[in-house]
Amino acid sequence: MSLQFSSDVEAVDFLREKYTLLKDEIAKVIVGQQSVVEEVVVALFSNGHSLLVGVPGLAKTLLVNTVGQLLGLQTNRIQFTPDLMPSDIIGTEILNEARQFKFVKGPVFTNFLLADEINRTPPKTQSALLQAMQEYNVTASGIKYELPKPFFVLATQNPIEQEGTYPLPEAQLDRFMFNIVVDYPSYEEEVEIVKKTTVGETIELQPILTSEEIVFFQKLIQKVPVNDNLMRYAVEVVAKTRPDTTQEDIVKEYVQWGVGPRASQYLIIGAKTHAVLHGKYAPDIEDVKAVAYPILRHRIVRNYKAEADKISADTIIGKLL
Repeated sequence: MSLQFSSDVEAVDFLREKYTLLKDEIAKVIVGQQSVVEEVVVALFSNGHSLLVGVPGLAKTLLVNTVGQLLGLQTNRIQFTPDLMPSDIIGTEILNEARQFKFVKGPVFTNFLLADEINRTPPKTQSALLQAMQEYNVTASGIKYELPKPFFVLATQNPIEQEGTYPLPEAQLDRFMFNIVVDYPSYEEEVEIVKKTTVGETIELQPILTSEEIVFFQKLIQKVPVNDNLMRYAVEVVAKTRPDTTQEDIVKEYVQWGVGPRASQYLIIGAKTHAVLHGKYAPDIEDVKAVAYPILRHRIVRNYKAEADKISADTIIGKLL
């Protein structure tokens, strides 16, 4: 289906309506977690990947399947384990009946990929996925294979069980646009979850958008105008995280390494998407602040003093904003 709009303003209004429908449909399946849902959708339309950090049983897999179904996206799931090989992700060559090698595509060839417990697999396998995330293609036997569009990775990490894990290095964490914290539901939400999931009821979901429409809106968001002052504000927030150049006492005391320019880029594209989804035609400072925490929290490298004093990255970001 090709979308026809008389203006970009009309297209923004259309996307805002679709986003409202999308949230309503997701709420039929996922109880609460509104901020998590919003951040996942913002990252998707910003053409960025997300890392979900939360204990098991908080509906991370269900969220991916639900969003994929509502957006007409093909979804795949990879359960990362210590013995997983790069070929288990990108695919492998087999000898067919004609005695010729044929490339069999792996689960990475999808629109929406859930990489479950990405820190359970060795760096060699992690980097195979992270290369695909960065390049939007994979290479096998010297031949390049393009990944379908849109291509979006949602990786999960368990924050409590660290035995037998391989934490993602900072350079690889930087590939993720968002680090989304999935927290426990409230008491009332948990009662609602138990009610919904113990009666055997089947919920019918209506698709809201198609993959072609998502690619259209990703390109539309790129065209959203941004005031120079807002760009300067985003770069200023990022520059304040760097101990060598900042005047902020909390950064000088607790930060080992600040964040790089990729964060400034993500702050602007994330603010654009946040603005459009909320019916605005250009982002403002509030939109930058709305996406600052998930963009910056995994890029700020704290020192040992911060660990000892229990100063979190979110605390530091809050002071800077």
